[in-house]
Amino acid sequence: MSGIVLTAYPGSILGPVAKFLGWIMNGIYNGISSITGGRVESVVLSIVIVTIIIYMCLLPLTIKQQKFSKLSQKMQPEMQAIQAKYKNKKDQASMMAMQQETQMLYDKYGISPMGSCVQLIIQMPILLALYRVFYNIPAYLDGVKGSFTNLVTQIQSTSGYTDTLGELMSKFNFTTSSGLTSSNVVDKLSNASGDTLSNYIIDILYKLPSKGWDALLDGKYFDGLQSSVESTHNALQHFNYFLGLNISDTPWYIIKNNFFAKDKPEMWLLIGILALLIPVLSYLTQLLNIKLMPQASNGNDQMANQMKTMNMLMPLMSFFICFTVPVGLGIYWISSAVVRGLQQFFVNKHIENLDLEEVMKKNQEKAKKKREKRGISEDYIRQAANIRTKSIDAKANISASADNEDKLAKAQSMKSNAKAGSLASKANMVKDFNERNSRK
Repeated sequence: MSGIVLTAYPGSILGPVAKFLGWIMNGIYNGISSITGGRVESVVLSIVIVTIIIYMCLLPLTIKQQKFSKLSQKMQPEMQAIQAKYKNKKDQASMMAMQQETQMLYDKYGISPMGSCVQLIIQMPILLALYRVFYNIPAYLDGVKGSFTNLVTQIQSTSGYTDTLGELMSKFNFTTSSGLTSSNVVDKLSNASGDTLSNYIIDILYKLPSKGWDALLDGKYFDGLQSSVESTHNALQHFNYFLGLNISDTPWYIIKNNFFAKDKPEMWLLIGILALLIPVLSYLTQLLNIKLMPQASNGNDQMANQMKTMNMLMPLMSFFICFTVPVGLGIYWISSAVVRGLQQFFVNKHIENLDLEEVMKKNQEKAKKKREKRGISEDYIRQAANIRTKSIDAKANISASADNEDKLAKAQSMKSNAKAGSLASKANMVKDFNERNSRK
């Protein structure tokens, strides 16, 4: 890996994870090539295999998360009962008692309020790092990077190559994974040297769209290097194409340049349709994932509506974004969605067959042992809950009596201080007259 890390994602958190996953993918790529005697060198196949491996490793976390979701649904009625019991009670004793009963409920079902978050915290860096690997393949697959070495050396020996590469990027308007654009490429190449310079040029060649390679083959750029360009392009077609699609191109670029091609229109139309299928399949597989996921019912209509909206928007976002990212990333999204869908189908079957009462019993035993380690007994918890509940009721009664006495005192004060001629003073006169007559 030491020879290819310079083009790798440099992030302090995701960078090391991406390098490790890239090392796995590099081993898969080289292993497939070795087993097939060099006949199969496929980036797409490596993407699919490493995606399957990663999601199989994450399967225990997925099952744990689904158990959490199922138990959370089962405990919702009891949670809502606790919330109703302490509704509108904002004093400290009530808040503490509610917190205590809520914690006892979580212990009863053996789950944690942060349970689902922990699973996501573990999974997200892995999946995001995997995304970085697929976005910058030559940084992690030495076989892919090595295919460009000879051409890169010859380009560097060409006079004015930095301006030629700048013109090439400006003509075909693309950005590399190392941040090179048509506006900064000349400056960055001029200030780079050694491996960094070579890696920059490899990034440009790998992200170069199909029409750009056609221009190189025609000698419009770097005339005299056609032999090396052809050799590199043949290798690129061997490992970087899937059903006629260059996985470095975006679906939108392929559609825009192939649907209305004048030469061989039938072939280019077919390639354009295949490119369109990438975002369509991404949308459908994401939708399938959402259908298979268990839907939480927590009694909160607003939250349920928000989740429903998110479930509608996420596949649509995947559909539109997929037009603008390389085909290789689209294939990753599709393959990962298919793998997750298959996993979810079997996980759902597993969860349906679980004896939740037995799971709860085991979880309660675990929670009891943890409390005992902290020196908290079961009797103490029950007594504390009862004392706090009685304390709350007593304080509520005292508070109500005090409120009534305050109201009576205020009424008496207003009565004795009524102004002459007011309705209150006239009412007092009538009351006094009635009282005197009643004593006669």
